[in-house]
Amino acid sequence: MFDLGRGFLATVERRPHAMAISDGPVQKTYAQWFADIQSVARHLRHLGLGKGDRLVVAMQNRWQMATLHWACQCAGIVFTPVNWRSTALDIRYYLQDAGAKAIAYDGAVSEAVQACAEAHALVRIAVGDVRDAETVAFDSLLGGSGETLLLARPDDYALMLYTSGTTGRPKGVPRRHRVERAATTAYVAQNLYGHDETMLGVMPLYHATGVRALQAMAMVDGRFVCIPKFEPEVTLAAIERERVTSLNLVPTLYHMLLEAPGFRPQRVASIDKIGFAGAPMSAGLIARVEAAFTPSLFVNQYGCSELYALTVDQHANHKPGSSGRAALNQRLRIVTVGATSPDSVVPQGTEGEIVADLAGDEAFDGYWNNAEATAKAFKEGWYFTGDTGYFDAQGDLFVTGRVDDLINSGGENISPLEIENVLSLHPQVAEVAVVGLPDDKWGQAVTAFIKLRQPVGEQELHHHCLEAGLTRYKCPRGYRFVDELPKSPVGKILRRLLRVPAVAPLRDTPDAVARHARASLG
Repeated sequence: MFDLGRGFLATVERRPHAMAISDGPVQKTYAQWFADIQSVARHLRHLGLGKGDRLVVAMQNRWQMATLHWACQCAGIVFTPVNWRSTALDIRYYLQDAGAKAIAYDGAVSEAVQACAEAHALVRIAVGDVRDAETVAFDSLLGGSGETLLLARPDDYALMLYTSGTTGRPKGVPRRHRVERAATTAYVAQNLYGHDETMLGVMPLYHATGVRALQAMAMVDGRFVCIPKFEPEVTLAAIERERVTSLNLVPTLYHMLLEAPGFRPQRVASIDKIGFAGAPMSAGLIARVEAAFTPSLFVNQYGCSELYALTVDQHANHKPGSSGRAALNQRLRIVTVGATSPDSVVPQGTEGEIVADLAGDEAFDGYWNNAEATAKAFKEGWYFTGDTGYFDAQGDLFVTGRVDDLINSGGENISPLEIENVLSLHPQVAEVAVVGLPDDKWGQAVTAFIKLRQPVGEQELHHHCLEAGLTRYKCPRGYRFVDELPKSPVGKILRRLLRVPAVAPLRDTPDAVARHARASLG
């Protein structure tokens, strides 16, 4: 099997003059870009980074970050991307946990790096203004010549992603070249990408979906269009200008594009393939996306950083809520919540925890320096995801949330996702998230947090739920109307923050004023 660096070289040899990457005015062919990548790889070695060393990279999506990714693959260095919104304390944690040899960053995180003492003890590479003589300017790494570096082997580590840390400190997920190569090949096949593909690179390159899109375009000789930071109008302009053919986003970003004042179907007419991952897409949003983009392919991929794509549905618009069936390199089971064995399989249609076979080609082999987390997730050769779901009668997986998100109300386990899907279909509901809040009588009360388009009463929403066929005990016992729902940097709704008092300001509706005047968000 090729390592990632050799895979990139194969593309250069196939189509050296094909356009490889765009970043505003910067346009580079594969031959031009490979020269830059090799120059950077050689300079990284001159700066003291050797095979297996970790390079922490904190940048927005720009061609320089993509270049560092590929330079690391050629030089055998472990590319370790982290959130560009990181604080100085975050940077300190990543550097220490990864045992980093160097850090590369841009202006978005410059203040945090400058305030981090640990960063000053390392090699520092900066895009843009360089503040001190010890920091290396990224541009100085370009323009060199010399031997072609292809130092990695398939079993070497290629990159290390960090989990989002929603349940504690982020965990390092090291992934080998052969694992990334297998995952990228499956990603190409499952999304039907071809060599004329142009992918919008707006998902962060510290996120599994972002880095997979970057690698997929290189595998099929396609073009990667960098968007440093998601802004609806900037994104729409790039789609229109670059004639982007494929989008793969989290559902929240589709919602924001459709709500943007400048959105018109004509501006996104070049889009042929739609994909989403990272969170379920509500039935209401699926209908809006299909009407706006009219894609030939509508793909839902459910997965995680640890094993990448677990399931794929290439017709997500045909069965809203379904995540499809096991992906090319996966085997899945549903086991009893709290089980310690993968053999505790539940009957079809019964909700439980989703587990995956660790023998799959895309699986990692343990968290970085975290034996306790590895032991908790690895059981008898299976990975316990912490996600809940069930298989329907046709064998399609429905992901219902996290084990920690299940609501136990009056002794009944209730999935938030089913309720969110129903409420999302109400014409005045822009966004919705459902959680269980402490309740003396019920243990947890099903509570819907809603961002509205126009005012609507609670009674109307209650009738809407009943008319849609939602079982009465699953209907929300309370509604909280908010200006915004709390989200992670990649657009996932953070339900845990909705359980914290005063998470967001209330927006009153005619029959909610009195109650919400007396109630907090917690």
